[in-house]
Amino acid sequence: MTGAPSGAHRRLSTATAVGRENTRLVVIRGNSASGKSSVAQGLRDHYGRGIAIVGQDVIRRNVLREHDTARGANIALLGRIAREALNAGFHVVLEGILYADRYSHMITSLVRDHRGVSHCYYLDVPLETTFVRHASKADAAYLAQVTDDHLASWYRERDLLPGSLETVIPAASTLPDTIARILRETDLASASPVPPPQCKPSQGDSMDPLVLMSDPRVAAIPVRECGEPLVDVRDHSFRVDPRKQDPLGAFAHVREGVLARLEHARSLLPAGTDLLFIEGYRPLALQQRYFTEYRDELAAAHPGWTGEQLHQAASRYVSPPEIAPHSAGAAVDVTLADQDGHELDLGTRVNASPEESDGACFTHAPNLSDRARHHRTLLLNAMENAGFTNYGTEFWHFSVADRYDALMRQEPHARYGPIQLP
Repeated sequence: MTGAPSGAHRRLSTATAVGRENTRLVVIRGNSASGKSSVAQGLRDHYGRGIAIVGQDVIRRNVLREHDTARGANIALLGRIAREALNAGFHVVLEGILYADRYSHMITSLVRDHRGVSHCYYLDVPLETTFVRHASKADAAYLAQVTDDHLASWYRERDLLPGSLETVIPAASTLPDTIARILRETDLASASPVPPPQCKPSQGDSMDPLVLMSDPRVAAIPVRECGEPLVDVRDHSFRVDPRKQDPLGAFAHVREGVLARLEHARSLLPAGTDLLFIEGYRPLALQQRYFTEYRDELAAAHPGWTGEQLHQAASRYVSPPEIAPHSAGAAVDVTLADQDGHELDLGTRVNASPEESDGACFTHAPNLSDRARHHRTLLLNAMENAGFTNYGTEFWHFSVADRYDALMRQEPHARYGPIQLP
């Protein structure tokens, strides 16, 4: 079943019309554990700023804390939020179980009134597959609260909207395939972002999730060295992995301010989860060696690439030496461990290249298990809330007050520049 896009050449009442000709409305429905929220997040990760995710669970459970009934206040509120976001120029992804008998009027009215193009999708996952997907979730508290009996009682087979409005996506479609399909069919893959009014990014915000270290804007950021010393994290009760250990112990050093933020990030993690420190300071000569070796690997694999192409591709994985955050003592490579020090599954090994990991090293890679995505979210939230900026091609790499961090936060200068180990 394929739902036809709406909004192309319809006459709409000016009293009810919402959105713009170039906004997209994507509705994603399905039973619990069908992958709705993962698909919605994947669309945002690929598109960037300009997409508003309007989640049923967020409004019904978290905001209103009400039961799902035919007269629920969340129904009108979901529609209102989606309409306001479309009017503000955002593309909107409305996602949730959204039972047809309760939410169809709100959804069909929204599709009818939208000036732009609308697409509705139903993720059709059998109950048996739902049980398997649910059991793979990493949140033990959620698994204890939501049992298979709950899932069975909530489950509705092919609970489609009336009027053949939806495209049915079968369970055999992988998460990356589903995301790619929706991006293609909605034209979000090529749609121009319609960002909200510009303002200075708040902590953890970024101007573009895929700004590379080789971007000329990074090198253009001036450095006003603050003079903070390097300190050894091994003196502060951190779990330190020895895989990057060097004779001088340089790998375990970071700037004083970086250490303070690491301690803060550690305090934000849930009980039983801890930071695992991999590498901090990296001498400039070592950074140069890493960069050259990887660039040479790429040159051998792609003999037709220009020097500029090789430099840019290499910078996805290794920072160019002239702006490297590690050589400023401003960057850390970290992951998560359990209370016994065993490294948790975050989808691929730390320092895996894009080629080795098939892109799973990217922070918001779609080809992750639910468990790995959950762990990455824990790490990312803790580090960003402690003041770090993540490098989007490496889920493990975070920095603060270096040129890259300054650019992403639109700061006038960096406070940490290249430094030598005493």
